[in-house]
Amino acid sequence: MSVKHPVISVVGSSGAGTSTVKFTFDQIFRREGIAAAAIAGDAFHRYDRAQMKAEMARRYEAGDNTFSHFSIDANILEELEQTLRCYGENGRCRSRTYVHDEAEAALFGAPPGQFTEWQDIGAGSDLLFYEGLHGALRAEGIDIAGQADLKIGVVPVINLEWIQKIHRDRTSRGYTTEAVTDTILRRMHAYVHVICPQFTETDINFQRVPVVDTSNPFIARWIPTAGESLVVIRFRDPQGIDFPYLVAMIQNSWMSRANSIVIPADKLDLAMQLILTPMILRLVERGRRAR
Repeated sequence: MSVKHPVISVVGSSGAGTSTVKFTFDQIFRREGIAAAAIAGDAFHRYDRAQMKAEMARRYEAGDNTFSHFSIDANILEELEQTLRCYGENGRCRSRTYVHDEAEAALFGAPPGQFTEWQDIGAGSDLLFYEGLHGALRAEGIDIAGQADLKIGVVPVINLEWIQKIHRDRTSRGYTTEAVTDTILRRMHAYVHVICPQFTETDINFQRVPVVDTSNPFIARWIPTAGESLVVIRFRDPQGIDFPYLVAMIQNSWMSRANSIVIPADKLDLAMQLILTPMILRLVERGRRAR
């Protein structure tokens, strides 16, 4: 953690909706004139696409059908921890980009499925924003959670998360439902042991809960809409959170526990703006004063 150079980490698994949350953060940064350096978690995968496919095949032949991008040893997490620590100390660090498709290849100048070269980032920035799989991880010899000043979890209930992943991968990546199902099964061990424990480290969790039947996510024809969902917002430390103000400002919201508020999902952007803007501004102002 750093006073001069704060780090914000958004954590969620594939299909959880972290990209939507990142969009809200970008809105806040732009509106408040905050210069944010950004890191995507897939920049710290250990293998490019071809190497990962080969490594998964090798592991499968060896009897390991649980190896995936969720796995600790599929990523260079010591490097990620050091990167966040370096930014906290100096306001600068190194990162790269994993190129997903042809559109990104044209933008970044590297083939799909490969990484760009490492480059220095952060000069002149107010904070570092991380979004990915492992931004609140504590494991043997690894303390990424300890490097972040504000940690946000994005955690749909599991069936909804699977529906979102199946629809995304079928639509944008051309995968079959069977292929996505195989990926979900392969990732389950690391999901339980690596992803889920991070949500006890996060400062705020946003959990979307559908109010329609999602009992068989593998045959769902569409993703439940915001109008068919609620969002549970849980604060690890509720001290200083003005719940009466939030309930008054967000129509049809209520408190379900002393540290949780429930809102209609179509009010998520408003809720994030109300909750996160003052937290971000405090981090930035503290950093500017310290520098």
